[in-house]
Amino acid sequence: MAKKDYYEILGVPPDASPEEIRKAYYRLAHKYHPDKGGDPEKFKEINEAYRVLSDPEKRRQYDMYGRVFEEAPTAGAETGFEWFFGKPFGFDFGFEDLEEMVEDIFGLGFKKRRKSVKRGSDIEVRVDLALEDVLKGKQEKILIKKWIKCQRCEGTGAEPGSRIIKCSLCGGTGYAKEIKKIPFGQITRTVICPECKGEGYKPEKPCNVCHGEGRIKGTEEISVFIPPGVDTNQRIKIKGKGNAGRKGGKPGDLYLRIFVKKHPIFERKGDDLYTTVEVPLTAAVLGGKIEVPTLEKEKILFKIPAGTKSGEIFKVSEKGLPHFSGYGRGDLYFRVEIKIPKRLTKKQRELLEKLREEGL
Repeated sequence: MAKKDYYEILGVPPDASPEEIRKAYYRLAHKYHPDKGGDPEKFKEINEAYRVLSDPEKRRQYDMYGRVFEEAPTAGAETGFEWFFGKPFGFDFGFEDLEEMVEDIFGLGFKKRRKSVKRGSDIEVRVDLALEDVLKGKQEKILIKKWIKCQRCEGTGAEPGSRIIKCSLCGGTGYAKEIKKIPFGQITRTVICPECKGEGYKPEKPCNVCHGEGRIKGTEEISVFIPPGVDTNQRIKIKGKGNAGRKGGKPGDLYLRIFVKKHPIFERKGDDLYTTVEVPLTAAVLGGKIEVPTLEKEKILFKIPAGTKSGEIFKVSEKGLPHFSGYGRGDLYFRVEIKIPKRLTKKQRELLEKLREEGL
């Protein structure tokens, strides 16, 4: 197997500093994060490269031998998955989901199909955020019209006091035999039971409110915290907050599709922010401290050198947006635009005339 070039994956030279490696990782992780519509395999490859190159000992082994020697992980050891809201990235299931997976792999699909017809569908809603919300995160309240659990029957579909009984048509299997006559005989095939809709059981007496459905149309207000560092088109999953399932089935999930509004001052590129700062002519020529705006709505003093030209770009470290997939923040870049006065006082004009005589 060909050796993976971790430096090439992160787009850094072999003598890159730890800071350069960290910056490259945050930029690529932001671009290829699956929650932002990125390529999961590419994201996994980037994480693998960063885990090796960010560790001095692993990097030394990789540079010498082209591989890393690690002991087998012990119980409780880190497995290398990207953690998100307390769960390994890409793995979000419980025992029921695992059971369904095994049934699907080995073809034992009867029980799985009966569950699937009861599970509620997922919902996706759009959430608009200001750039300031991306900086600190935001507690958002969302009112959603959806299927909710029937309170009268507690989601069972049965009138209180009545029982859930085995379907008499399919005998509880959820499947029935359908026989069709053809000119030369008949064809028998197995179909989902039309009486219980493949569930195997049904209410002895359907609920008067939901008519046996176990759910009704309603609204629910959901409060959710949007974490810092999110970006446009990113989806945030809220497990179990989608449509209620039929007859006590598992609810679907709620997905928040993020849209970040344009800002009048700052432009976002990844987790970095860009803006333009007008600089007085004298400050550009002589150098000095100027005020630079930040997203926190406070201005910082930044010293520019003498002879600064219009169009030059300066960086203010750690004044960008938070990294969604890790610690730290992006940077703030500002482009200098020299402010040329349109109107001059008599004294100002005289001084400029003297400077012109001096060859400036």
